[in-house]
Amino acid sequence: MRLKRVLTAFGVVQGVMALLFGAASLLLTAVAARMGWQAAASGLDAQAAQEIIEAVGLLAAAVVALQMAQTIAEEEVIREAHVSAPTRVRRFLSRFLVVLVVALVIEGLVATFKALHQDIQLLVYPAALLGAISLLLAAWGLFLHLNRSAEELEPEAMEEAKREDRKLK
Repeated sequence: MRLKRVLTAFGVVQGVMALLFGAASLLLTAVAARMGWQAAASGLDAQAAQEIIEAVGLLAAAVVALQMAQTIAEEEVIREAHVSAPTRVRRFLSRFLVVLVVALVIEGLVATFKALHQDIQLLVYPAALLGAISLLLAAWGLFLHLNRSAEELEPEAMEEAKREDRKLK
């Protein structure tokens, strides 16, 4: 009985976290839209391009926040799934990492453009970020490869995950 209350409390907290991630996404989107609008209104020049590129970086962060809200809501609140089986771990991490890698690559490109237009010596930081993203992507690929053999040992976990996917449709 006590454990059930604790799990219910976790579900409530995770629901609140999903709402906060969603709210953060909306706020970041609004700020990016305002920045883009102001940049376009001030004239279409190199400075406006730089500001629009920064707005794109904010939109990438907004996408990450929104994806986190959706993932938490679907996996932890709606499904009440606990990430423990290999299939669950792979699916949860893959959903998160796809968005994270894309957002970080966009941020790396934004930082690259800023460095190219402001100070070429700052190019080291975007290069390091893009290198780290490459390592993250390679590690993720290795994880997926190693996780596949673990999933083959538990085919029922994959079937259960597919049944839960049908609930969301």
